[in-house]
Order: sequence, then structure tokens, then C-alpha cells
Amino acid sequence: MTAADAPTREPVFVARGLTKVYGEGETAVHALRGVDLDVYRGEFVVLLGASGSGKSTLLNILGGLDNATSGVARWRDHDLTHADDAELTRYRREHVGFVFQFYNLIPSLTARENVALVTDLAEHPMDPAEALRLVGLGERLDHFVSQLSGGEQQRVAIARAIAKRPDVLLCDEPTGALDCATGIVVLQAIERVNRELGTTTIVITHNAPIAGIADRVLRLADGRIVDVHVNTAKVAAETLSW
Repeated sequence: MTAADAPTREPVFVARGLTKVYGEGETAVHALRGVDLDVYRGEFVVLLGASGSGKSTLLNILGGLDNATSGVARWRDHDLTHADDAELTRYRREHVGFVFQFYNLIPSLTARENVALVTDLAEHPMDPAEALRLVGLGERLDHFVSQLSGGEQQRVAIARAIAKRPDVLLCDEPTGALDCATGIVVLQAIERVNRELGTTTIVITHNAPIAGIADRVLRLADGRIVDVHVNTAKVAAETLSW
């Protein structure tokens, strides 16, 4: 979806000429090479590409986990490019939920208790049980981590990320440690969060079926966005609801 496709909407993320270079001289690694990107409120965007294509670097800059070398990255009125550590920490705490490949759950706590760790720090949190029901774990609230499958553990991680009601959900290979069938269940849980809560969602994944439920699929190579696929059927349906 380009600006021409959605003229009535303002992007929540704007990146212009975004570059990221690690190291110096002959050993320098150019992770991003002039990326331009708009992401709209409530949009579901998937990033695809080989290892080293720049996907995680782009996601980390948008999430305030890394700084760009040059260019501009903004979330609404937040200048992520020039923000200091304190500003980025506040941005992450107040606006962003993260889901990574590894679940980082506390084994001695139940699913509900793992989610509650985040809600204790949020200003207007979701009830942990509500967050877990949203990802299909309403019957597993009081199970310990060891009693949950890998897919269930990842869905607990998703519930933990959304329980603080973030504006943005960023997922880096959330199905990377799962088999294909279980990965699809996890991606469907993420899509449900996007659809029911209106959370702007960006997902890095190699799981091909996700393309059917995303608004856009962006393919990166050598630090650049080289292809954009728009799910026209889904965009048309969403346009009618605006």
C-alpha cells in the first residue's frame, strides 16, 4: 500500500533514506542502504528476505532498539533517529510490544503470571486473562511454562507483549523455533490481535502462508526494499470499513 493507495490516511511510521552501517573501512557492513517506508495505523506488514538482508535491523530501528546511521525514522511525532536513550526507552515502554523467536518466559511462573509481569508496569493494561484468551489460551491460564507446548509458549509471549495495549507490535521471527503447522497457529494469533485491537503490526517471518493475511509483504535484499506485494482483497475490504 503506497501513499497513493491510501490518500485519506497518515502514516504512523515514516522512514526516509534510512541507512545503517556497522563497523568502518573495508570491514564495514551496510545493513540498510537508503530505505524509504510508510506504515499506516492498524496495518499488518510482513518483512521477508534472506539472512543479512536488513529485516531485523529495520525492525530494531522502528522499535527504538537500534539507531540509524543516517536518514530519518519517525513514529508519529517521535523522532527515532535523534532520540537519546531515555527517550527511546520511554517510547518502547509506552508504545511498542515486542515478540522474538525465543519466548523469554519465566519457568517458575504460570502463563497468567508471566503476562502479569508486564501489566504491573503499564499505565492502562489489559487483564492478563483477557490477553491470553485473545491468543487462544483461555484454558491454559494457570499452566506453568513446562506444561505448555512451544506454540503455546510463543502465544504467551504474544499475550505478554499486547497486555500493555501497545500501539505497535513488532515480531522478529516469532515462528522461527516452531514447525510450520504450529507457526501458522501463532501467526493467526498475531493476525487476530491486529484485527481485533487495531494494533499496527510488523512481522519478520519465513512462514509463507502469512502473506495471505498481511496487508503488505515487503521483500528486502542487500539492505533495500526490492519488492512490495499488496493484498488487494484485504485492503479493499478494510477501505470499505473506514
